[in-house]
Amino acid sequence: MSSREAAKSRPIPHALTIAGVDPSGGAGTLADIKAMSALGAYGCAVIAALTAQNTQGVTGISPVPPAFVALQIDTLFTDVRIDAVKVGMLGQRPVIEVVAEKLAKWAPAHVVLDPVMVAKSGDLLLEKEAVGAMREAMLPQATLLTPNLPEAGVLLEERPVETVKEMRRVAERLRNKMAHSGARWVLVKGGHLPGNETIDLLHDGDRMIELPGHRIETVNTHGTGCTLSAALAALLPQIDDVPEAAKRAKAYLTEAIRHAERLSVGSGHGPVHHFHAWW
Repeated sequence: MSSREAAKSRPIPHALTIAGVDPSGGAGTLADIKAMSALGAYGCAVIAALTAQNTQGVTGISPVPPAFVALQIDTLFTDVRIDAVKVGMLGQRPVIEVVAEKLAKWAPAHVVLDPVMVAKSGDLLLEKEAVGAMREAMLPQATLLTPNLPEAGVLLEERPVETVKEMRRVAERLRNKMAHSGARWVLVKGGHLPGNETIDLLHDGDRMIELPGHRIETVNTHGTGCTLSAALAALLPQIDDVPEAAKRAKAYLTEAIRHAERLSVGSGHGPVHHFHAWW
């Protein structure tokens, strides 16, 4: 059987995003569903937080009661097969704790954790007192962790790193904070490094794989972290090899950024073009 025939014989994956809502559609669950759909997965969503925001900033955040977040998750899992979960903005410690509890209960095969802390505008999306819960409750549930350099610094309680050499140490330390059972990976995103080259590091405790890239000069980068983690959740059930899934997810995001100006959404940090291959 050819690889194309094998792909067609697999059921369409069901990918779930547990995150906040960005009304402008550039980040959060709306962006996640777009990325998942573009990459061949059926997207589901559990709303963990509400925001009032646009391409220029966040004007308000309204938390969702933790009990209702739990009810959304249990109701969905009792009926729908979920092949991968992407976790994004959770906002508050009680929500983090209940999401961690439910992920432990339902044990999906893939859990992509994007430790969302700050919006592109600089607005805080995670309460400072919730960082410890993110570190203690969520990291053990993740099978793939996708922090940028500032987020990695917060998780490790140290300053953000500034070189690829330092990124290697950070990747190792973050991997050691994840569970030691099964295949666990950390993808440290190097987009905050200076220069035109963007190197991400993928590490599983053994292999340290560089994913090179080239910076695209644009202001339209709203939701890039959301899009990458959602792309990974869509691809992991379809591709058995995690490094290959990561390369494909990064390539997809790169093209989404490259074509972002075609959208002309807002006057701040515009969204990436999730459906660049179609329209």
